[in-house]
Amino acid sequence: MPTPLATRRSLPRRLAAVPAARPPRTRPRTRASALAALITVVAVCGADAVARIAPFGHRHRSVNDLGNEYVPFHAHLWDLLHGRTDGGLLLNWQSGYGTSFLPDIGTYLSSPFAPLVGLFPRDRIDLAVYAVTVLKMASAAVAMTVLLLALHDRGRHRWLAGVLGASYALCGWSVLEATYNTMWLDGLVAFPLLCLVGEWARTRRHPVLAPLVVALAWTANFYTAYMATIGAALVLVVRLLLEEPEVRERVGGLLRAARSVAIGIALAAPLLFTVYLGTKNAFPGRTTEFRPAGLPDFLARLLPATYSFGTPALFLGSGALLLACTLPFHRPAPARERWAWPALALLVALSLQWKPTHLMWHAFVTPNGSPYRETFVLGGVLVIAAWSCLSYGLPGRRALLGGCGVLVLAGAGAAFSEGLVSHWTYPVFVAGLVASAAGLLIGRHRGFGRIAALLLVAALVGQAAVTVAYGDRARVQRLDDYPVWGDDHTARAAAVSGADGWPGYRTDPGRTQLTGNDPLLIGGQGAAYYSSLTPDVLTRTMESLGGGWTSRGRNLQSLDNPVTDALFDIGARAHWVKGGETTVSRETVPPLVTVRPPGSRPRFDGSPFRNQEALLGSRVYTQVGHGTKCPAGTEVFFWAPDYFGEASLGANPVLGKNAAQMRGGRPARRAALQPLGTAPGGVAVHGGPRDGLTGCLDTARLTAAVERLRTTGATSVQITDTSIRAELPSGSQGTAVFAMPAIEGWSCRAGNGPARPATAYLGLVSVPLDGSTTSVGCTFRPPGLTAGLWAGALGLSGLLATGLLPVALARRRALTKSSSG
Repeated sequence: MPTPLATRRSLPRRLAAVPAARPPRTRPRTRASALAALITVVAVCGADAVARIAPFGHRHRSVNDLGNEYVPFHAHLWDLLHGRTDGGLLLNWQSGYGTSFLPDIGTYLSSPFAPLVGLFPRDRIDLAVYAVTVLKMASAAVAMTVLLLALHDRGRHRWLAGVLGASYALCGWSVLEATYNTMWLDGLVAFPLLCLVGEWARTRRHPVLAPLVVALAWTANFYTAYMATIGAALVLVVRLLLEEPEVRERVGGLLRAARSVAIGIALAAPLLFTVYLGTKNAFPGRTTEFRPAGLPDFLARLLPATYSFGTPALFLGSGALLLACTLPFHRPAPARERWAWPALALLVALSLQWKPTHLMWHAFVTPNGSPYRETFVLGGVLVIAAWSCLSYGLPGRRALLGGCGVLVLAGAGAAFSEGLVSHWTYPVFVAGLVASAAGLLIGRHRGFGRIAALLLVAALVGQAAVTVAYGDRARVQRLDDYPVWGDDHTARAAAVSGADGWPGYRTDPGRTQLTGNDPLLIGGQGAAYYSSLTPDVLTRTMESLGGGWTSRGRNLQSLDNPVTDALFDIGARAHWVKGGETTVSRETVPPLVTVRPPGSRPRFDGSPFRNQEALLGSRVYTQVGHGTKCPAGTEVFFWAPDYFGEASLGANPVLGKNAAQMRGGRPARRAALQPLGTAPGGVAVHGGPRDGLTGCLDTARLTAAVERLRTTGATSVQITDTSIRAELPSGSQGTAVFAMPAIEGWSCRAGNGPARPATAYLGLVSVPLDGSTTSVGCTFRPPGLTAGLWAGALGLSGLLATGLLPVALARRRALTKSSSG
């Protein structure tokens, strides 16, 4: 039977914080965890159903990078799991003419939840990603519940741990931001798990399991795991200050935790090293200057039904917020604990706003998108503070009045925010606050536990559901969106599959794209590729050839041009009009490996037409100025990378068959070189720049150039998941050029010669030839993988030593004792 509160004040603090009677039981903990998961799923799915968001309605949730990047990557993972990809774990042959895939796995697909998409039908990939998203949230709720009960176990109120666990999982960061950045949700799960690792270090438990948990967290998503690790370290410091009176024990706890983190990160190193070097070799993203949110905006995001891209999504159910704000006024709690957790929460909140600590949270680089990606750590700290309040009994009227006063002041300050408060915000906030306070007061009386539970759960579910539904609507209105899998996807996928001839030739899924990663989503092998790890050499090579991009160079687009199709072995290309028929055009193209004759290597200049000719090795364009005519019968192409508007043939342009939409405007966008049709007729650009370039392609010359490359190129090509080998005509001299970007990681050899790092020929992989060999081959290994494997082996050795050394020492002591006896 728990010690009465009147008596507990005279007991030592460590004894007063924990029940003195029977040990915790497994069944109530399981029930609390199940309750947390149930509340989370009901709130999220119920809100999506009310908002008529797929899969519960006609409105889709495929916004921003979710539809443009993450769904296609999970579709490729589905294909990989079912053995249907071109490439494997290390190399992706489908995107960007051949890119490293392991860094993408480590960034987007290494979550233990991700493979679950393989259980769904391929054409329900959007549903699969949604199910994984909800499962991650429910898992975060369970993980936080387990942590809270490990910190303090008040048997009578274990169910409240489930409510607080759900409140953490339903925080604003989770339901408003991470819901369409699905890999971030692994950080939501990681934070309570890493706090649990710290608790094990403090109490000298699970020395082998702890590093494995760290490794799992850092493997699942290293980015948010990094933030979660910082947060867990802060929580551990507070726990050691509160619970361990001796400096030796505090230092020992920190060292044990550091050992677990070091071993765990080393075990994850094979992925971490490749991601790091992949990021280092990526096209540079936008440089962003951090601007802290104003205090009213900061406070407004604590409330339900608010949405903003550039402020921290701090919403937490009123019950958790009320308990956290009540802790300083809760007299049964020791003074040090009453102020330690609120102080930590305030410290973390301030660190979100100060640039040096902001940079620390984000690995010293301000992110291109939301600058408050560490917000979930603050939510977790507030939930821990709320549970610490409950660990000393349900608060009384005075304490709750103090907590309500703090929240009312915060709500009043939020009224001065810049349009963040919606018409739902204050009614839902007040209703939830009243219901939560009433539930906590009623819960103090025996026999009213169910009513208290109903009030607290209803307040949380109601506020979270309104926030989720509001965010669903707001995101679709404010962010770009992409269609979920439908008839257009099915038709295009069927057309691309029917034309596929890899590795004999590539099939591009088309210039009119559904997403930035159509080769992963639809199939085929094209230029299109969107990732945080898009290689710098790929982007710069494609823009030199007239390619277009968005997302500041990291979202490459397909380039509809017969010369680049010849250069990259695109023998089939899909053409699609929204709501119309998908057709496929076919061309005779050179093989994947061609030979350029001996001589000085050409260089790129400012004209994409001259650059294409340099890589092709033949003159095929007549380049003309603004308003002049192309020779009759030539194919007309127009290039103006910064132009946003229409371009067409003729003096009076009418958007139609011989017209194109240009979508330029650097640094965010670069317009691709566009085909305008067949001359005669002048080229007029309606409202366009006079410095745009026009190229007139002589198709007969191109046909002759292609035939020369076919004659001198590879006679056969063999492709594996990580290599390419080609047989060449006897006596080949000059340079063998592979139709793939010269990304880091390729090593090549001529004949039986030694393997050396690949050389670059105008941005493509190449091998010098001296006429004595008839074969060339290249093998790919992601940069950092070898070093990562060595670090992983070192981590494994540390893990084995951690597990076996105590056993060996115990045996030695036993033998010494028996021999001395």
